[in-house]
Amino acid sequence: MSRSNKWIVMIVLSLAGTVIFILPYLREIYYLPLQRALGINNTQIGMLMSVFGVSSMLSYIPGGWLADRIAPRLLISLSLILTGALGFYFATFPSYPVALTIHGLWGITVTGMLWGAMIKATREWAPSDEQGRAFGFLEAGRGVSEAIIYSFFLFVFAWLGSDTPALSSVIMQFSVLHVVIGVVAWFVLDPENPVRDQDNNTSFSDFIILFKMPAVWLIAVIVMTCYCAYWGAYYFTPYASDVFMLSVVTAGAIGVGKVWLKPFAALIAGFVADRVGINKAVSVCFILLISSFLGFALMPSGATFIVLMVINVGVASLVIFAMRGIYFALLEECNIPHALTGCAVGIISVIGFTPDIFMPLIGGLLLDNYPGPMGYRLFFGVIAGFCTIGLMASLMIRNSK
Repeated sequence: MSRSNKWIVMIVLSLAGTVIFILPYLREIYYLPLQRALGINNTQIGMLMSVFGVSSMLSYIPGGWLADRIAPRLLISLSLILTGALGFYFATFPSYPVALTIHGLWGITVTGMLWGAMIKATREWAPSDEQGRAFGFLEAGRGVSEAIIYSFFLFVFAWLGSDTPALSSVIMQFSVLHVVIGVVAWFVLDPENPVRDQDNNTSFSDFIILFKMPAVWLIAVIVMTCYCAYWGAYYFTPYASDVFMLSVVTAGAIGVGKVWLKPFAALIAGFVADRVGINKAVSVCFILLISSFLGFALMPSGATFIVLMVINVGVASLVIFAMRGIYFALLEECNIPHALTGCAVGIISVIGFTPDIFMPLIGGLLLDNYPGPMGYRLFFGVIAGFCTIGLMASLMIRNSK
């Protein structure tokens, strides 16, 4: 493959890995408009994401199995096209049971079809001694494309009137984007399905070895608690609207603004963590997150504190994105065998991404039962508690090596 073709492949992978998550996570930028369009409460909108989370969890293992047997080109293209097709229907704002069904199907088309195939295609993109930069380019590319896409479509949403018809139009355009990138991926990605280490089949005994390693479970706790904080970031947009009375467009701009921090935070964190140590960097990140979310929990509402709120959103977002860029590097620092990396990531991911199931429910229940600022304060306080657990796990890592 020529150098130019390699970079075209990486651009397509980055776009695919960005766009595929837009529709299931519409609430990140369009929380209140989506809630109004569907006519549902906070608990119900949380249930949509819980259904997506459960479906995604159930799709991790079969999705990896498919990625080893079917060319990434087919899985990625089909995933994008099917996700977009469901998006066209969702843009009509169907009944709540149908919306739940669509989110469940999105869990299959996103996690079951694209995630494993994207990771496999990225691994094949570079030789074994350049894997770090391959995944670094993927994450940075996803961050940049996410910021550009979100910014552009937030402008479109505002230009169309910031109402329910505007949201429907934006979802339609997102769906078209899915289909277009799916078609492009079909023509750009390798039609073959290269397989490495065909004779190195994972046996059940490998999982037993990992189950007995405390570091695996501690890393899983770190990923899970960091992901709880990541879920807290999804509520920054409605928090700005409900508590500080900002318009949905201004609050959405705050949500888009934090997305622009992602590629820079991840890249900088990687260099810093290599100098000071991965686990030490993770511990410092948890201390900052605890302080930031306690700040949200204790911060008074009102125009006087808008600037402080925005600064705290920036701090929390930087730290969250930084930690997400380095926490899997703990596998190397904790001496997890290279031959068992895939199994270890599977175990950690199943536990680490469970907040997709319970965090939207916790958020929805707290916001419905404690309307206004109190609900958000309690929710952010809960996240500070989870981050405290993550800090304890990172401190215990030293004794588990």
